[in-house]
Amino acid sequence: MKKKIQAFTKENWPYMTASFFIPFFIMVIIYLSIGIYPGSSRSVMASDSFSQFSNFHASFNNVLHGKQSIFYTWNASLGLNYLSLISYYLGGLFTPLVIFFKNQNIPDALYLITLLKIGSAGLAFWVFARNTYKIPKWGHVMLSVPYALMSFATAHSEIIMWLDAFTYLPLVILGIHRLMDKRKPTLLFVSYLLLFISNFYMGFMIGVFSFLYFVARMLTNWKSYKKRILPYGITSLLAGGASMILVLPAVLDLRANGETLSQVTQFKTEATAFWDIVMKNMIGVYDTTKYGSIPFIYVGLLPLIFCVFYFITKEIPKKNKLLFGSLFIILIASFYITPLNLFWHGMHAPNMFLFRYSFLFSFLVVLLAGYGFEKFKTDDLGLLAGSTIMLIAIFALAEGTKSTTSYDYIPISAFVITALFLLLYLAGIIFYQLKKIPMHYLIILLLLLVSTEAFINTNSMLKGILKDWNYASRSLYSEPYPSIKKLVDKTKKENDEFYRLENLNPVSSNDSINYGYSGVSLFSSIRNRHSSSYLNDLGFRSRGTGLNIRYPNNTLLMDSLVGIKYNISESDPLKFGFFPTDKAGKFSLYENSNALPLGFLADEDIYKVKQPANDNLSSQTELFNALAGQKENYFKFYQPTLIDKKNVKIEQNAGSVTYKELQNNVAKDLTWTVDVPANTQAYLSLFPTDFGQLESSTATMSVNGTSQKSQINITGQYYNIGYYDKPTSVTFTVSFYGTTAVSFMEPKVVGLDTKAFESSVQAIQDKGADLTAKGRKAVGTVKAEKDQVLLTTIPYDKGWKAYVDGKKVPVKSFKKAFVSIPVTQGEHTIEFVYLPEGFVPGVILFIVCIGGFVVYVRFTNKPKLALVKPNKRKRRKR
Repeated sequence: MKKKIQAFTKENWPYMTASFFIPFFIMVIIYLSIGIYPGSSRSVMASDSFSQFSNFHASFNNVLHGKQSIFYTWNASLGLNYLSLISYYLGGLFTPLVIFFKNQNIPDALYLITLLKIGSAGLAFWVFARNTYKIPKWGHVMLSVPYALMSFATAHSEIIMWLDAFTYLPLVILGIHRLMDKRKPTLLFVSYLLLFISNFYMGFMIGVFSFLYFVARMLTNWKSYKKRILPYGITSLLAGGASMILVLPAVLDLRANGETLSQVTQFKTEATAFWDIVMKNMIGVYDTTKYGSIPFIYVGLLPLIFCVFYFITKEIPKKNKLLFGSLFIILIASFYITPLNLFWHGMHAPNMFLFRYSFLFSFLVVLLAGYGFEKFKTDDLGLLAGSTIMLIAIFALAEGTKSTTSYDYIPISAFVITALFLLLYLAGIIFYQLKKIPMHYLIILLLLLVSTEAFINTNSMLKGILKDWNYASRSLYSEPYPSIKKLVDKTKKENDEFYRLENLNPVSSNDSINYGYSGVSLFSSIRNRHSSSYLNDLGFRSRGTGLNIRYPNNTLLMDSLVGIKYNISESDPLKFGFFPTDKAGKFSLYENSNALPLGFLADEDIYKVKQPANDNLSSQTELFNALAGQKENYFKFYQPTLIDKKNVKIEQNAGSVTYKELQNNVAKDLTWTVDVPANTQAYLSLFPTDFGQLESSTATMSVNGTSQKSQINITGQYYNIGYYDKPTSVTFTVSFYGTTAVSFMEPKVVGLDTKAFESSVQAIQDKGADLTAKGRKAVGTVKAEKDQVLLTTIPYDKGWKAYVDGKKVPVKSFKKAFVSIPVTQGEHTIEFVYLPEGFVPGVILFIVCIGGFVVYVRFTNKPKLALVKPNKRKRRKR
């Protein structure tokens, strides 16, 4: 076996090296041209990469260094199923490479992993091509380069979790070939398993496509291939079953906490038009990866030429053309028909980054191009040249007939470059057909042209990302890291019991999972929707299905309830009960004397606490009073007086007010004054009348020499004006920026009675249970004077089990949001233990299915014993 590997490597290393490193270094050079390289000031992080992927990879680094459980994290919002997060964001084989980087240098880790994944896609397609096509050896590389650098991959290169799919797709299809042609299912099993474990979302799309491909290929030779239906079904099911070790917990988690299914409201997809397929096959066409984009399907002009040739040459059976052409029809129909489009996305409309399955179109083009190239000969009567000329004509027709308002993002230069490369390919083809150059020279020429074309297109894709999203400055991520980490580490040293912390000047919405502290904010497709929804009712903004939840702009009651013991801030947070304790760089650490523990005792009536609709202050009041056993009225409302305005036109409506700017792109400043009574924490209440119209609008509150900036539609309602122990006339200014107008319900000042608040906090603290949380457990003691309920602020999840004095007790959800358990009179030891729902069955399936596959392979490969007649030996004559 070792000798075979050495011989294979010796024979093929130039082609393997080229298929990996040509795409790799094309990306390196283009990144370098826009100022991205190891240690560069500009990072590889764009769009969600900055807020999500960098922090999630940093958290995985924490796991690898033993700082966090692989099953549960206390550092994503209030707490989260971490295994589910891995299955969606971090399942790739290259993810563990983060162990060689410090969290401060995660941008470099993402840069390296991106390059490795792009190069691996090229190498994987080379493996597929070498085992599939009978073409010159450099021809395999000629096809692998455009595949690795297809527009979908490079235009979405910042979505690092998707890139693994492009490595596994060719291997899955090769696995199907080996199963159908050689009765060898191992490659298909392993490829499916790794694909589903890496990212079940992309795995679903490839799984559907590969099934359709199997059916199409089977029908090309039904008599022979019908015998492979059962082996394919067994192999696929066993691979899918084995992947349940990650997929099942994720699916169950998403079923409980994921997005709702999208409703089909129209037949045709938005923004798509007649010439999309043609226009998006031109070189360097980038529209956007935000809303209103059309599919990224470009994979190179040469593969397109040979793909067209596949359908016009007589060397390919008509049946094959119809069957594989039907896959194109299904994909193209999906681009235009909403129900089909939604199906590929799991019946959930994507939030930007549309047509996420369009890479399958690109793969199919290259796949059939290889078969077309096999049939290319010098005496093909000019069919290939004719198909090239036809493509030039189609591109010219599309360019000439497009309307002035359509495809305005496509410059004429894109058409010119496309036509030029088609002519260059045509010239090479003609020279070969006229026998002016041999095939091996033609292949080298085409490889050079293909690589140059891929370079030009990739350059356009990455610069499109730069313009569309911008690659974030490294300093935004790395510069605050040492100071914040120092303060976070200080809090860990000073606390044995569980506590939470929030940064008022965060780097991103997912800082907590990076720095290793428990907070409230989170932006993730994997989240606890029910706890976020309840927190939204209590004033932390988490609209819709809880994709986002934010900490800023809520009241002291909620700081206490969720156990916010510390704030990190660049300026004084102006909060009652928060005192400065340390400083690092521009950040200071403030400790909250009124933070509540992770759990507290309450009477059984706590489950009946009222939750007034659309009134978070009343919800806070009801819950706090129920926990404290009091009947306090914490909040009062005051009318502020507007004393100054700049660049603002005010329009009063029934119960609401609109502030319009007079001069474009200049902030709208409004200054109010209000009389705040003694012992009051004051807030300005700003509730938008339409959140959707304020996506890019910010509000900066300035008071007493401090300022805090918030994104209006993302953060909460209560903008802090400060705490006052004496009656005070307070002047404050709010600066609105980002949209031409902002509309709110009539602004009011909310006053929190700190005396009543402090009294209730003390009453709840007296009934608190100090729990220590580590890994996937929370343990502690509690003393109940009577039979009661232990209510925690641990997000409710079916994975939680609870034990009182070592005996299992039922876990009950509070408002579908928090974990609670019954506690009898007396002192008890409490233990909460988490294991993701579905993990144990997933492990069993993993073992059983892998074992079952091994048995299946050995059984099917077992040689059949032939009936051999015994030899009759002749007796020797003596």
